[in-house]
Amino acid sequence: MSEFTEKIAAKFPDEILEGPEMESENAISVKSDKILAVLEYCRSDAGMKFEFLTDLTAVDFLEFDSPKRIAVIYILRNMKNMQNLIVRAFLSDDEEIDTASDIWHSAEWLEREVWDLFGVKFKGHPNLKRILMPDDYEGHPLRKDYPLKGRGERDSFKIIQRDRERY
Repeated sequence: MSEFTEKIAAKFPDEILEGPEMESENAISVKSDKILAVLEYCRSDAGMKFEFLTDLTAVDFLEFDSPKRIAVIYILRNMKNMQNLIVRAFLSDDEEIDTASDIWHSAEWLEREVWDLFGVKFKGHPNLKRILMPDDYEGHPLRKDYPLKGRGERDSFKIIQRDRERY
């Protein structure tokens, strides 16, 4: 464990999940219902100050050995010492996770993307709606159980004719 993950584990001893962490990686897995407390601690603690949310994404572990199906992944950055910290929370299909948009405003857009592509619901999100796919689109295309060639939606997309001379 790194010094940062050790501090988090000491502060939240019952909230940390055992997982395959790499020694060189500043990464920790936490219980999904405590994600906000851990993220707030990572942002505000004087010794850590991970004040920048670099990215927020998800991974679908449908056919892998994982505690739960979906991992929501927060990549945090300390701008003073230029270190990253990865915080993961695992969810089952029907679970929701609290929004981090009150901690980092940039999380609003990133959570919308994760909702749109993976179907993860963020409790308390101010505007959780599709951001990449059409509003009437059914399903979440980055889930492993989504058909590889889609469900025929490509056949109904309007073809836009462009004037080749302009491009």
